[in-house]
Amino acid sequence: MPTEIRTEPPRQPEVEDLLRLSDEFAFALYPPESCYLLDVSELEKPGVTVLVARVDGRPLGITALVQNVSDPTAPAELKRMFVHEDARGRGLAKALLQAAESAATAAGIAELRLETGPLQHAAIALYERAGYERIPNFGPYVGDSFSVCYAKPLTARVS
Repeated sequence: MPTEIRTEPPRQPEVEDLLRLSDEFAFALYPPESCYLLDVSELEKPGVTVLVARVDGRPLGITALVQNVSDPTAPAELKRMFVHEDARGRGLAKALLQAAESAATAAGIAELRLETGPLQHAAIALYERAGYERIPNFGPYVGDSFSVCYAKPLTARVS
């Protein structure tokens, strides 16, 4: 089963279906006010790179790299990391994470941050295995007991 991860526009029916499944997953675990999900219009904004993992052409994983366009030295945030239940346990999340880190490094980003929920044990294990360390909640996540935040310094690519 060939897997391809590439930058794609979020406004595609198959990708929007994947985002809908991601929404359903999050809302099944957490109250709505603790679900910080970017919608398609937010994913289309400048500074956002959407990566889609396709297996045999079918989109089964997604993540977004969100840069601060007003401050390119600020850490970027990883958002909307999700793998379809049909593809879990096959290393797709790890591949998406590595692709996002490579894209961030190529863009000169020095640090990646992310937020996940305390009930997402597999995600937390993935991030910790990949070298992310727990940090105090930042930005909109401050004070939210349903949020846990992580960060990882990246080695910038030297041109």
